[in-house]
Amino acid sequence: MRKTVQARFGLIAVLAALAGCASSTLPGTVGVTRSQFMIVPAAEVDAMALSGFSSQNQKARAAGRLVNSGAEYDRLDRIAKRLQAQVPVFRADTAEWKWELALIDAPVLNATCAPGGKITFYTGLVRKLKLTDDEIAMVMGHEIAHALREHGRERMSEAKATGTVTTLAKVLAPDKALTVDLANKASYYLFSLPNSREHESEADTIGLELGARAGYDPRAAVSVWEKMAAASSGSSPAEFLSTHPSNQTRIASLTSMQVRVAPLYAAAKQK
Repeated sequence: MRKTVQARFGLIAVLAALAGCASSTLPGTVGVTRSQFMIVPAAEVDAMALSGFSSQNQKARAAGRLVNSGAEYDRLDRIAKRLQAQVPVFRADTAEWKWELALIDAPVLNATCAPGGKITFYTGLVRKLKLTDDEIAMVMGHEIAHALREHGRERMSEAKATGTVTTLAKVLAPDKALTVDLANKASYYLFSLPNSREHESEADTIGLELGARAGYDPRAAVSVWEKMAAASSGSSPAEFLSTHPSNQTRIASLTSMQVRVAPLYAAAKQK
């Protein structure tokens, strides 16, 4: 097993060198500069993500659970717009993204942001954890950071390089609809497969800066993860944590990063 893992990462390293990797984002104040391995075209990933987002919303609408207006939706939409205004610090091309917010009325403790700026929140996350605006911003910023860093595309590229995925070259079927097989693969690599510690650390760091720049208290990143950890301690762990491991090391890291983003928050509050 160990030799297999070493060979796998050795292959990725060689391919990465040949592919001429680069970072998908600018460093920002927090200084995320890791080079990334990307061989799956962004257009393919975006098409898969849009298909999954649309399908999710259609099912929620059919069940009468898709929320398009009201106080809860307006609250999330207001926070999302403030965060979106800050993303050019990390990526200028996000001006071309067609940002969307989906609020699903379900007792689920989860949130995501698909490539291209497709944000999903569940009412259960906000209601059960009694999240403040600052805490919502930290969760949303974290998820947006995954999209900015294209972590899903990175995982799919790794899978393709190691032969795990062999059918990604043709994303759209002749009838312009994603095949079931491709849709399932997209859903797995973009939403279900747990992020690595490295990806989570990057999302925490960038999300913290996005929130601070938008005028949200970065200290809320610590309190929200404490709430998440408490919610996962029972017999039914928070779904959000099933792919977002939270522990004391993570909370300590967020605490240590406060000094970097505090000036950004202070400047935003003065505007």
